Amino acid sequence: MGTNPEVDAWFAAYDHPAKDAMLRVRQIVLSDDRMTETIKWKSPTFMYEGNMASFNPRTKAHVSLMFHTGASIPGDHPLLQGGGETARYMTFADLSEVESAESQIRAVVAAWCESRG
Repeated sequence: MGTNPEVDAWFAAYDHPAKDAMLRVRQIVLSDDRMTETIKWKSPTFMYEGNMASFNPRTKAHVSLMFHTGASIPGDHPLLQGGGETARYMTFADLSEVESAESQIRAVVAAWCESRG
């Protein structure tokens, strides 16, 4: 997994009650070698052939990962929540929820990449 120093610096300065969970989500997403990361909209954003998802840094009650065009990700992904035409969200209360969801996070990332490439 290659991380972006700009994102490393963002996390070093960021205070969040579930920062460990955010870092684990980051690790899971970046374990797919096709994914990259940057800072966009003042938040870590994951990309492959376009913007896939960004953390919502203002949400402190849980970890919120917004999939910009999540409605278009093929397959059945129960953790992708939302009913709008475009965006979908994954939320995690803590590190244990992230660990329990690892296979589903990986499946969403793979489906995104396969639909783009």
